[in-house]
Amino acid sequence: MKNCRLSLLTLVFALLSISWAEAQYGYGNGSRYGRQRSGLPRGPEPQQEEAKPLTAEEIVAEQMPQIMEVVPLNAFEEAVVSSILTKYVQQSIELRILGLEADKMREGMEKIRINQKAELEAGLPADKFAALMDLQENGFKKAKQKNKKKKKGKKPKD
Repeated sequence: MKNCRLSLLTLVFALLSISWAEAQYGYGNGSRYGRQRSGLPRGPEPQQEEAKPLTAEEIVAEQMPQIMEVVPLNAFEEAVVSSILTKYVQQSIELRILGLEADKMREGMEKIRINQKAELEAGLPADKFAALMDLQENGFKKAKQKNKKKKKGKKPKD
């Protein structure tokens, strides 16, 4: 009889201590994986706006400061370069929108590059045109590095 009471008392104590320990460690309401979710329904999540593709003017406006750092242009030359680049960037955007086959897309982009090069050559002096073509072919970062090296390599005149 005593053994029966003792085992019953031990069993009750064990059950009570388990629920007490679970409450102490933050697993309340019988959940083993943390806090229970609310029974209230949520409203719709605010949707983040997708990044709108940049227009030709915005693309050229972002590139112009980098071009001006490498190629010294006056206000007129800057306007000429900006308008020519905007025109041909717009054409390349339109070509991408069409979604042509790879060969036709390549031919179209090549024609755009040739026409852009011809207009820039006609609108700029030879040295500035060459610097701009070097900038476009080699990329902006490489041209910036070359420009910085040239500035550091010059010796001051006495």
